[in-house]
Amino acid sequence: MRCRESKVAALSRKVLERNRRILTKDLLSKLASLINPTPLAPKWTSIELLDEATAHVKQLQQKIEMLKRKKQQLEDSKSTSFAVTDLESTVEVCLACRSNEKFILTRVIDVLEEEAAPVVAVSYSRDDDKINYIIYSQAVYSRIGIDSSKMHERLKRLTAS
Repeated sequence: MRCRESKVAALSRKVLERNRRILTKDLLSKLASLINPTPLAPKWTSIELLDEATAHVKQLQQKIEMLKRKKQQLEDSKSTSFAVTDLESTVEVCLACRSNEKFILTRVIDVLEEEAAPVVAVSYSRDDDKINYIIYSQAVYSRIGIDSSKMHERLKRLTAS
């Protein structure tokens, strides 16, 4: 009886070990295809493959850190931008700012009105944490027009602060 039980246990261990090796081989093959997906990839031993995978993961971590720093620099940089288009007696101001910048629209409208260009229409759109405004102003006196260069300078100072 014991002899038969030991044969069954040995056979069971052999099957388990074979299945483990097949699974390991399959997983290592998948890992190799992730690291170097070209069909002409070099054949690596298991240890070489694991070393390559470790180096690849470290390289990806460094890239993630670099991209996070770059993203933070972009977020910290000038967050408001604008463009002024002079259309004879009307002016179009395109303003892009972050949604947490309160009162920027009010200050831009104040500048336009102080430059004798009251606002006729405003439209906006949201894109994640950015708000894009398009502001249309018309000159109080159409024969005089609007000094868009002075308006541009004032808006530049406003958005720089």
